[in-house]
Amino acid sequence: MKFEALEIPDVKLLYPKKFGDERGFFSETYNQAIFSEAGIDQLFVQDNHSLSRAVGVLRGLHYQCPPYAQDKLVRVVRGRILDVAVDIRKSSPTFGKWVSAEISADEWNQIFVPKGFAHGFVTIEPDTEVHYKVSASYAPETEKSIMWNDPDLAIKWPINKTAVTLSQKDLQATSFKDYCRHPDF
Repeated sequence: MKFEALEIPDVKLLYPKKFGDERGFFSETYNQAIFSEAGIDQLFVQDNHSLSRAVGVLRGLHYQCPPYAQDKLVRVVRGRILDVAVDIRKSSPTFGKWVSAEISADEWNQIFVPKGFAHGFVTIEPDTEVHYKVSASYAPETEKSIMWNDPDLAIKWPINKTAVTLSQKDLQATSFKDYCRHPDF
């Protein structure tokens, strides 16, 4: 497995090996010992799987507050997404900065997003399935959202902003300025 730090080094791209033959393929997408050697020593406690039927389904920017904050290991098993991580750790030198990476079934890559980041993704292909591991169970009373199109973050999403499909929860997300007044990390 190959690990690659992004511009914010706490967020990492991963490239699992894929072995194929006439039967299909085999890939080890997670191995705690290998991840630990690479500095990712989280214990994952829950797996999540989502299907987004249309291009432009945007999920995010989500996070859970401590002590229920989640590290995430995200991969795409069908389709393609642009995955975004925003540093919301007030004491971090990259506070308010974001990184993104295209994650796809064809590339067979993954992204690791640690606690202290607001996370989201948008589908770039129809019928996209995303599978991700998290280090803390879902705790809806601690979940929060920051606006995906916040002008202070200026995230470059690869879609027409008028064609985005959002959940009701994401339509009510807070601004980054509001988050800065009462940071959770």
